Amino acid sequence: KHKMPLVTPEHEFIRRSVREFVEAEIKPIANDLDRQNKEIPEHILKQMAELGYFGVIFPAEEGGMGLDYISMAIVTEELSRGWLSVGSVMTRNIITGTLISAHGTPEQKKKFLPPIARGEIMTAAAFTEPDSGSDTASFKTRAVKQGDGYLITGAKMWCTFANRAHILTVMTRTDPDMSKRHKGLSLILFEKQPGDDFMPPTLTGSPIPTIGYHGMRSYALQFDDAYAPAANLIGGKEGQGFYQLMASYEAARIQTAARGVGVAQAAFECAVKYAKDRKQFGQPIGDFQVIRHKLAHMAVEIEAARQLCYFAAAEKDTGKRCDYEAGLAKAFAAEMAERVTREAMQVHGGYGYSMEFEVQRFWRDARVLSIFEGTSEIQYEVIGRRIMEQS
Repeated sequence: KHKMPLVTPEHEFIRRSVREFVEAEIKPIANDLDRQNKEIPEHILKQMAELGYFGVIFPAEEGGMGLDYISMAIVTEELSRGWLSVGSVMTRNIITGTLISAHGTPEQKKKFLPPIARGEIMTAAAFTEPDSGSDTASFKTRAVKQGDGYLITGAKMWCTFANRAHILTVMTRTDPDMSKRHKGLSLILFEKQPGDDFMPPTLTGSPIPTIGYHGMRSYALQFDDAYAPAANLIGGKEGQGFYQLMASYEAARIQTAARGVGVAQAAFECAVKYAKDRKQFGQPIGDFQVIRHKLAHMAVEIEAARQLCYFAAAEKDTGKRCDYEAGLAKAFAAEMAERVTREAMQVHGGYGYSMEFEVQRFWRDARVLSIFEGTSEIQYEVIGRRIMEQS
């Protein structure tokens, strides 16, 4: 079992360094960029790459920092405390990187892993389809073998950061027999140039307007005989995509739990400050028991989610299967973030509903957490199945 404490002085040093970056570079610009629905500036991405954030969990020989999953959770939490999008941009490289690291051919690892870990190339996940989200096995996008590669045809939805990515990790059906379900799926790395035009006519994309989670745009994509070399089939063997993806989701869900903790922490800090500054009936509203208790409940929930996230990360660091622990952390932290950000708005009263105060941004952003990287409903199904298996 784990040695206590899970979080060491070295981890806290990482937290302080990321927080300094966030306070200096992210917080001063996040609110304005969110209001204008602008994307994360390129210089921020470059700074994140230089600081090693994209490669936290990848070994040094693969271009990374070789740190543990608790370090990844802390980096994510602190970045998300500044702006959810900034804490989320690294999710894409973590998903693609862990897929290649765990399942890629030696050639794929050599070619793709170092630049992904160093943040020199950015990736995006093209999994979800217009008619299929949680039901991965019903995906219809086809990859037909032709010559030395594949021609990909089909529609994908909710491909976040697709425009600025150099690689789209595409879940495709290499076996046309739909009755094969998940056994006919493969993952292919589709290389492209960053830019809003994509690669017409073989790849086109249109942004999907969203209520929050600004900073990165999500796209509806259309592949029409878009070519990818056979060398980009992850693992070099067809029919493995579903199994490869399910294994990589552990890391993504732990990272998503950390995102929830960061967003909630930011909202909580806003609420505490406002409770001290705002006066009603001749005293700061934080002197009223009802407000103090709101803050207390928020603190309890945030810390519970944080420790659950670190516990799941520590389990991941052992190398054992941890879909159960990752599911616990993701489900609880995502729903916690919704509750905490709502209460933080409530503490602000009418000002909480104003775009001038940043607390509403955390509330809008938090809502997406229980939807992506596997809905809460899917998390509870994973958790429930494991309970029945183990009992």
